[in-house]
Amino acid sequence: MAKSNKQWLRRHVTDPYVRAAKAQGYRSRAAFKLLGLDEKEKLLQPGATVVDLGAAPGGWSQVAAEKVKPGGRVIAVDLLEIAPISGVTVVKGDILLDAAIIDLKGAKADVVLSDLSPNLSGIRNVDQARTAEVALGAINFCRKNLKPQGAFVLKAFQGEAFNDVVGELKRNFRSVTVRKPPASRGESSETYVVARGLLAL
Repeated sequence: MAKSNKQWLRRHVTDPYVRAAKAQGYRSRAAFKLLGLDEKEKLLQPGATVVDLGAAPGGWSQVAAEKVKPGGRVIAVDLLEIAPISGVTVVKGDILLDAAIIDLKGAKADVVLSDLSPNLSGIRNVDQARTAEVALGAINFCRKNLKPQGAFVLKAFQGEAFNDVVGELKRNFRSVTVRKPPASRGESSETYVVARGLLAL
């Protein structure tokens, strides 16, 4: 086993969020990223409609389904298979190619979550461009499917394209806040942006 793989495995096994996810029945440590964001931003309310883009394996959808009870609904979308989750409608497909795969039955979402991440090549410029492209696709989805007073949570990566993504969010939303939840590893360039108040363009 390569040294980097051993280091990753050691860190993963000793990670308190990995242990907590197992203990609490979450499918991934990522659940705690959304819990941290929700604690700060009060995103998920009972009765809300939530669309979770890039949902596999379903940790965020699990959190959302718990938080929007009673009367809320969660729609989880991914290219990958997602095992059934109580209180969640699972849709398999590529939201960036076909936004119509989600049927909100004439309604709009209160919250759109995007933990989308493209397949990374390891080539910095290419990965930055792909990440920005995915982010712009998620913003476009919000323009069609998010309530004007709704909230949008986007995973983004610090780097050359980050300011472009934030700039696009500021053109589309009244309020844009960058957050680094405690469960997001400090050495990772991953960060989250919470946008509210969709602007009419």
